[in-house]
Amino acid sequence: MIVLANDGISKAGEQLLKEAGIEILEAKVSQEHLINFINENKVDVLLVRSATKVKEDIIDACPGLKIIGRGGIGMDNINVEHAIEKGIYVINTPKASARSVAEMVFAHFFSLARFLHESNRLMPLEGETHFKALKKSFSSAVELEGKTLGVIGFGGIGQEVVKIGISLGMKIKVLTRKPKTEKITLDFFDGQKLEFDISSETDMDEFLTDVDFLTVNTPKTSEYLLDQVQFDKMKNGVFIVNTARGGVVNEVTLLDAIENGKVAGAALDVFESEPSPELALLMNPNLSLSPHLGGNTQDAQMKIGRELAEQIIEIKKKL
Repeated sequence: MIVLANDGISKAGEQLLKEAGIEILEAKVSQEHLINFINENKVDVLLVRSATKVKEDIIDACPGLKIIGRGGIGMDNINVEHAIEKGIYVINTPKASARSVAEMVFAHFFSLARFLHESNRLMPLEGETHFKALKKSFSSAVELEGKTLGVIGFGGIGQEVVKIGISLGMKIKVLTRKPKTEKITLDFFDGQKLEFDISSETDMDEFLTDVDFLTVNTPKTSEYLLDQVQFDKMKNGVFIVNTARGGVVNEVTLLDAIENGKVAGAALDVFESEPSPELALLMNPNLSLSPHLGGNTQDAQMKIGRELAEQIIEIKKKL
């Protein structure tokens, strides 16, 4: 079996595959040359992240493909249904990067709550001459403990976000399309465990009314989950983080909500026009921004590689 990890794979995943007698091609093939490369090299498995697109043209033109794997959760860059119709296994790693994304959510929450995103920009420019003025301008910071955390989406990432929120002493609210109850387990350094049964709500209007910190952790949506109507339902001074997908939050009405004080600050790790975010977003001092880094940690990449490799090895046994 021959694997092309076109967007890379961790050393841990590579080692597992090699130990199983599976060949890995070390190449980064451009989108336009991908079909020829797969066919010429008799590739059985194509592994991608978000960069490589696997649509009908590749699936139809590469009859030797047996497995298409996505390192991560979202599958919007793969035509999953068409691949399955062609008898191709489609795999992903829904749990591997969940903790890294959840920690990114709180990195942004802490940054927003303490104005770190703005002070990190201004201190090099004005720290020497306007130190006291800067200190005063950032004096309305808030703690997260005791605040209400609203989590939209209750998959692997949403559950990890809830874990961190509980550990910080936050009040937890979860929104899903259908009612859902999950047992959330907190594991501590000394072997102790605490379990919480968390049930979701389904009424968006009711959910939004008292949320202090709001995070979106859903797959790609066909329409905005957060738009002007939803912003109007929120209390003044809410903090929002989107690490889900661009297009989940209306960026234009988000800027309006920031301007009128409804939203105290927001963080975007994903963008509607990614990889070329709008200048109005990049220049707004009330936004904490990162270039789609949610699952981009050494730990997550190791887990992703291992999880992909383990699935490939199991599927190989069936073929």
